[in-house]
Amino acid sequence: MATSFNHVVAMPYPARGHINPMMNLCKLLASNNNNILVTFVVTEEWLSFISSEPKPDNIIFRSIPNVIPSELTRSRDHPAFIEAVMTKMEEPFDELLNLLEHPPSIIVHDTILYWVVGVGNRKNIPVASFWPTSASIFSIFLHQHLLEQNGHSLLKFSEKGDERVNYIPGVSSTRLAELPSFQNKRMKQMLLKGFEWFHKAQCLLFTSIYELESQAIDTLKSKLSIPIYTIGHTIPYISLKYNPKLYTDNSYFEWLDSQPIGSVLYIAQGSFFSASSEQIDEIASALCESNIRFLWIARNEASRLKQICGNMGLVLEWCDQLRVLSHSSIGGFWSHCGWNSTKESVISGVPFLTFPIVFDQPFNSKMIVEDWKVGLRVKENVKENVLVKKSEIVKLVCEFMDLDSELTKGIRERSRKLKKVCCDAIGDGGSADIDLKAFIGDIVMHSPHA
Repeated sequence: MATSFNHVVAMPYPARGHINPMMNLCKLLASNNNNILVTFVVTEEWLSFISSEPKPDNIIFRSIPNVIPSELTRSRDHPAFIEAVMTKMEEPFDELLNLLEHPPSIIVHDTILYWVVGVGNRKNIPVASFWPTSASIFSIFLHQHLLEQNGHSLLKFSEKGDERVNYIPGVSSTRLAELPSFQNKRMKQMLLKGFEWFHKAQCLLFTSIYELESQAIDTLKSKLSIPIYTIGHTIPYISLKYNPKLYTDNSYFEWLDSQPIGSVLYIAQGSFFSASSEQIDEIASALCESNIRFLWIARNEASRLKQICGNMGLVLEWCDQLRVLSHSSIGGFWSHCGWNSTKESVISGVPFLTFPIVFDQPFNSKMIVEDWKVGLRVKENVKENVLVKKSEIVKLVCEFMDLDSELTKGIRERSRKLKKVCCDAIGDGGSADIDLKAFIGDIVMHSPHA
């Protein structure tokens, strides 16, 4: 390590869907500038989960005490978990900064963790606000007052779910039911607190590509006074670039290698929220009857579902998702539409069957189907708890996985074009590459050694 370096402290929100993109950003920073040292801060419990994952030598882990009870980390009591994150993490993080051997050049924090901005300002440390979902979702939250003025709300939508909203700047017409919503007022208040603080940061980072959300990003740049950097997908594509054959020991890749090009439907419903058991059983029965090839990631239920799905595919508890999506045998992705999964499929050129569940996922599905036109909805009905029956699923997946289907020819062609747009953006001189390097320039400028 060079004697003079730029020290980035990263403070992610303590959940897998937030930690992963923050870590991938840090890997991008570390790989683009050898003089950047990253201190990645997590709770002791999360350190036990991720400490063995591969990372560059210039990224180090530091932990704060488990101020969040272990049972909340894995429970469905989401409001109580958020309350603990918002009220109990600030003090140990503040104390950790006092103990660091090298003064931070900048703190990169998850926008939701609004209190980091206050800590940085008190200590005269620059802060970069890292938004881990889409720029369009950011615009929706920023303009929530317009929803209220029009008699709408970000609390649970009911019978007006099919009603369309077309007044949010930078966001195309969308159904009310596809806007993100909160369980209650307290949860909404806590999660949107960051929108009272982000403007006190030195810059705002979007984990997107300009070309995918140009309207939303242009709108935000025109309205906000701080610099905005659209830094790319923050997914682990670096590992694909440098280790293209890293997967050779995984038996499921041997199975993928033996399948025809574009013949396998990849199914993954996320790592936390999931569809109902009844819906999962309908999907499993449909796969058995459809006779299509599939690879299904079903945490905690793999052994049970194997008995239902038949012998045309694999049911696993985990896989290396980006490598799977990049495999030539994958012809489609049945996805919950989490933002990280959405970005991975788009950059792999794989079309979607969208099956969103919560929060930003319905809106991501809307962008996939209506804006980018690279997928189909499994469920058109916007009402909650509508069971999609086996017969409907069989018909849809058979047509979707038919490479000669008129229904999906255009979708597949647009998926290939969107892949090229993304690859060009992260390549040398692309929009994401330029913004990432500009942000690194900011880090260097804020360094105590500059």
